[in-house]
Amino acid sequence: MVGAGGCGGTRMRRLLASHGVGAELRLLITDRHGPWGMLGLLRATDVRPFGPQDRRRAQQLVPALLAALRRYVTAGPLAPSIPALPTGVITVGPDHAVRSVSPQARSWMRQMWPGLGSGVPDWIADAFWVGLSLHARAHARDPRAWQPLLCTPTANFGRSVLMHGQPLDDRGDGDVAIVVQAAGGGLLLPSFCDWYGITTRERRVLEHLYDGAAPKQIARALGVSAYTVNDHLKSVYGKTRAQGRDELIAALSG
Repeated sequence: MVGAGGCGGTRMRRLLASHGVGAELRLLITDRHGPWGMLGLLRATDVRPFGPQDRRRAQQLVPALLAALRRYVTAGPLAPSIPALPTGVITVGPDHAVRSVSPQARSWMRQMWPGLGSGVPDWIADAFWVGLSLHARAHARDPRAWQPLLCTPTANFGRSVLMHGQPLDDRGDGDVAIVVQAAGGGLLLPSFCDWYGITTRERRVLEHLYDGAAPKQIARALGVSAYTVNDHLKSVYGKTRAQGRDELIAALSG
């Protein structure tokens, strides 16, 4: 799926334009399972805008980008390679400006974007938070809209990170709080299973395994044999390249 224009419509386009961006082309990387990621292409104001030919060329990239994205994520470390940080909070005002960043959130930003302040424009991070706040406002007004909840894989930042936008009023007209925290457990499991191609039955086994159940207990809970449970676990170990239960639990714990 390809779209032109800015995420969040006119407001985001104005934000990008204030930094010299004249056009944006967004490529949603998706297949029958759903969306996997997005590629955003920007052009400066003094360059011709994206057209139909650019969109067609971008669409042709989807299969290759999807394959590369999954290889990148699943080839990365299974368990976190960097320590978890305390939960941080960023607030974005109704004027779509970042109002405040807690010290904990600043630590997350330095960990996620180490180039900030050393040549990488700070507005790149600000645009990310503003985009998430725009989705949070849209969801507050229409619950059918996409819920602003992102869970990044370990390969991105050295550990799975959860980012969630929450308006501080009922209609999303005031400030929006963006919460940044380490992802783990039930919040991490859905995306973990999607990235590694873990089936629904294997996921049920993982849920019980994460809760501390032994294979025989899992078998009784699911109404299957212990051999079936062990077969599912062997399949999961093969897909994730986990060396055993401890490494798998560490990965899911975040």
